[in-house]
Amino acid sequence: MNLKILLPFEIFVERTGVSRVVAETPEGSFGLLPHRLDCVAALSPGILIYETEAEGESYVAVDEGVLVKTGADVLVSVRRATGGTDLRLLRDSVEAEFLHVDEHEQSARTVMAKLETGFVRRFASFRDE
Repeated sequence: MNLKILLPFEIFVERTGVSRVVAETPEGSFGLLPHRLDCVAALSPGILIYETEAEGESYVAVDEGVLVKTGADVLVSVRRATGGTDLRLLRDSVEAEFLHVDEHEQSARTVMAKLETGFVRRFASFRDE
């Protein structure tokens, strides 16, 4: 099979000769072998596993997304992904990335709260006039 993991602005992984893929969905994990029928699946945040004869088993931590298998091609489209061959290092990398994202999210929420407060004050001042 040919595996391509797509992020919003780049191709994260592109491999040929993939012998199997295991992905996480809201209903649980499932595997793809080369002769499986075509399918589409919504992905849950989790670990996507793929195996090639040359590299062996590789792991990719993925965010929510979609997986499409057509013929010998498997396309995975997600917002974020982090890869590795050691699950312990992958876990540390994912934790660091999510902490970084949480900090950005918190600052964005703070800015939005300030904007909303300013809007409400201005709206109230128009009402009083």
